[in-house]
Amino acid sequence: MANFNKVILIGNLTRDPELRYTPKGQAVARLGLAVNRKYTLDSGEAREETTFVDIDAWGKQAELISQYLKKGNPLFIEGRLKFDQWDDKTTGQKTSKLRVVMENFQFMGGKSDGGGQSMGGGAPMSAEPGVAVRPAPRPISQRAAEPAPAEADGPPPEEDDVPF
Repeated sequence: MANFNKVILIGNLTRDPELRYTPKGQAVARLGLAVNRKYTLDSGEAREETTFVDIDAWGKQAELISQYLKKGNPLFIEGRLKFDQWDDKTTGQKTSKLRVVMENFQFMGGKSDGGGQSMGGGAPMSAEPGVAVRPAPRPISQRAAEPAPAEADGPPPEEDDVPF
């Protein structure tokens, strides 16, 4: 039987990320994301619902998120669902929680962090150490529909300047 566990969310942080380190030195950040859904009832009444999601980020991703983001910042994440179960120490009952383990993320918005670095337009970050960061590919339909970018630094190069 085939299995597939993928979550894609865009929302706003509900609290500042909590950065901690495991005994072996691995960074882990816990964050909350609020995802809004707007819809209209058959009667024409507009409604909005908010879903709150707990997210775990690991390694370099955890450090970057805790360094650059705070409560209220927008964030795009890709990850997988993880079901945690444990015994509550005070009641002795089984407790469980469904959370998202982040695999990739992308900063959103155009605000600066105050240090001169923009948080907008970043590429998704890889969850695996040692893997190069690369921009997410755009669907072919988007690539074909977009006009070629205009040169901002003067006229286009002469045909003789093509290096091949």
